[in-house]
Amino acid sequence: MSQDATILLIEDEPEIRRFLRTTLPAHGFRLYEAATGQDGLTEAKARNPDLILLDLGLPDLDGGEVIRQVRQWTTTPIIVLSARDQEQTKVAALDLGADDYITKPFGVNELLARVRTALRHAARTGDGGESVFVLGDLKVDLGRRQVFVSRKEVHLTPIEYKLLTTLIRYAGKVLTHRQLLKEVWGPLHVDEGHYLRVYMRQLRNKLEPNPAHPRYLMTELGVGYRLRTE
Repeated sequence: MSQDATILLIEDEPEIRRFLRTTLPAHGFRLYEAATGQDGLTEAKARNPDLILLDLGLPDLDGGEVIRQVRQWTTTPIIVLSARDQEQTKVAALDLGADDYITKPFGVNELLARVRTALRHAARTGDGGESVFVLGDLKVDLGRRQVFVSRKEVHLTPIEYKLLTTLIRYAGKVLTHRQLLKEVWGPLHVDEGHYLRVYMRQLRNKLEPNPAHPRYLMTELGVGYRLRTE
């Protein structure tokens, strides 16, 4: 994928963590890790990843409880990795809000295919069903995670891309500083306004014909930001 997607792995088995630590970055993903449910919840709030890989058999919390708590504040895709292959276990995890379920042991190609599918689905649903967003000379292919300005591809960092796609999801609406900080960085960072200013400036430098007089990324003084739609 053009823009690196971030994945949080919540898994207590060192062998699987080592395996995925090698495999996922080799295929263009950024990986964060946690070995317990509590650490996983903390990492999820701090990192706000694009996708979560979750083992159900954690040493402190059941994976189902982790799903329940994550779903209280985010729709980030969750793929369950578990040795439990009973149908009722899979159904329970999906009912709690998991997006997919892979039974251990699993193959690399199957896992990568499931991850790509979950990310594509999240991009489509996040944009109300549209996989390509076009505004003037700006084009964002949400399915492929590619950004173009005047037909030239522009590389964004993972945070820049997440900030842009959040604004696209609410295009035309004013988003407060706290709303954007929660959506992009997670609920632990809602008071870190300087993050937003720095990354908005970087986005404008990459996307706007004249960053000092933005055409797309508008400031609502004292409130937040808005992505123009007209």
